[in-house]
Amino acid sequence: METLLKISTPDMVILLFYLVATAGAGILFRGRQQSSRDYFLGDRSLPWLAVCLSIVATETSTLTFISIPGLAYQSNMNFLQVALGYICGRIIVSFLLLPAYYRRTLNTSYELMRIKYGNRMHTLTSVLFLITRLLADGVRLYATAIPLALMTGWSMGIAIVIIAAATMIYTVLGGIRSVVWMDVLQSGIYMIGALTAAAVILSRISGGADLGFAAAGAAGKFSIFTLGAEGSWRQFFSTSYTLPAGLIGGALLSMASHGTDQIIVQRLLACRSLYAGQKALVTSGFLVLVQFAVFLFLGVLLYLFYQGIDMPSDHVFPRFILEEMPAGLKGIIIAAIFAAAMSTLSSSLNALASSSLFDLIKTRIRLTIRQELLTSRMITLFWGIVLTGSALLLHHQDNPVVELGLSIASYTYGGVLGVFLMSVGKKAPGESNALISLWCALAAMIWFIGGGVEIQIMLGLPLAAIGLWIGWGIKIRRERIFIIAAGAFIFSVILFLPSPRAAWTWYVPAGSLMAVVASHLQTRLNRIPLLA
Repeated sequence: METLLKISTPDMVILLFYLVATAGAGILFRGRQQSSRDYFLGDRSLPWLAVCLSIVATETSTLTFISIPGLAYQSNMNFLQVALGYICGRIIVSFLLLPAYYRRTLNTSYELMRIKYGNRMHTLTSVLFLITRLLADGVRLYATAIPLALMTGWSMGIAIVIIAAATMIYTVLGGIRSVVWMDVLQSGIYMIGALTAAAVILSRISGGADLGFAAAGAAGKFSIFTLGAEGSWRQFFSTSYTLPAGLIGGALLSMASHGTDQIIVQRLLACRSLYAGQKALVTSGFLVLVQFAVFLFLGVLLYLFYQGIDMPSDHVFPRFILEEMPAGLKGIIIAAIFAAAMSTLSSSLNALASSSLFDLIKTRIRLTIRQELLTSRMITLFWGIVLTGSALLLHHQDNPVVELGLSIASYTYGGVLGVFLMSVGKKAPGESNALISLWCALAAMIWFIGGGVEIQIMLGLPLAAIGLWIGWGIKIRRERIFIIAAGAFIFSVILFLPSPRAAWTWYVPAGSLMAVVASHLQTRLNRIPLLA
């Protein structure tokens, strides 16, 4: 990789101080750990505001820090419509799913699947989470290292290892307490970095801020709301940032990511009470809205600074950091990018380890309290090494694995959310019904999202294996008939019909709807006497 920057001595001192201070502070925050529940849930005693800020930091990766300003640079502030949907989704989760977790004192979100459906659904949803996180966060670590390597002059391999090693030190030793309190610190660091950059840009806008804002307003840069009703229905569903797509798609995406994904649910379960968890979750939605507004405003400032010259959206903010930020302040911005990367990675490692222990290991192996604590640290270290290794393997590769890793949650979130929502309904379906519904949703999303032949093959093979695993355990004739018929229909659609390639904001609604429809069809099938 070509080096674009030789980092100055003051910048390097700031960056090294940040890395050392982060590792040291993370260890100090760890507190007493006497069991795996202390390690993964902080004895369920973490302050709600700290958990709230940890949620915000976890969902703010380096890619978010860099790409959101680029959205406003290229278009406007329409992305805030999605952030409004995020708030709606969190409110629903706080009153629908979160009480179900607290009533049963669960350790992971997927334990609800065992209680409501059975062991097979518990295993499937937890394994889907592990696979999704492994692919997504391995690629995210690799992608995160790219701007850091460019800005520091380090090689890609060194950038990946430094990010991972600094994060693993406090995550392995400190558990969830260190992760949450370091997220609080890191959220402050990356916001200081963003505001510092905004102040520098404001001071250098040609003609002054007032004239610049008037020009931005005339160019439609402050536009937020659009109904998207002026075109055809195909255009409506292929446009990402409309008010319906933002509210519906953003709400359901937030319900999936914050109501079913262990990386967020783990933090909510570490709160002192249900009410504290609800406050943390709902407040995080409003803070994320403010944060996105700051990042988008930064993009508008960059548009004024560069006077709208054409460049890729993901290059806008890094270019300003590389070429325009003065020494010293540049180090603060690079530390902010590290903070965004480390907050996401540490949360992922802790969530991967907690799901591995509670959902897969403890359900099969009896461990003492001391063995559980040691196993917790070893699993966290294991996942750190695996994610680092996967990121290093992706170096210098240009293949569909990268595309799949960044989009994998789009394939799984909808179906998983569907079975979670059905589980808290008045009458949850049986385990076979739920398994088939989830499988149908996963299969349908391969067609709905598309992605090329390579992606279809990489997803189709494990999907077929899941279908065989489900079918092998089904003894009821009508349900065997349903899975065979559904499989034949869905795979014929995947093979012969072109993907609609709808906007990403509709992915989770489509997957959730497919799961619910499949469950309803099975219920209707059960009423046919000849198939009973």
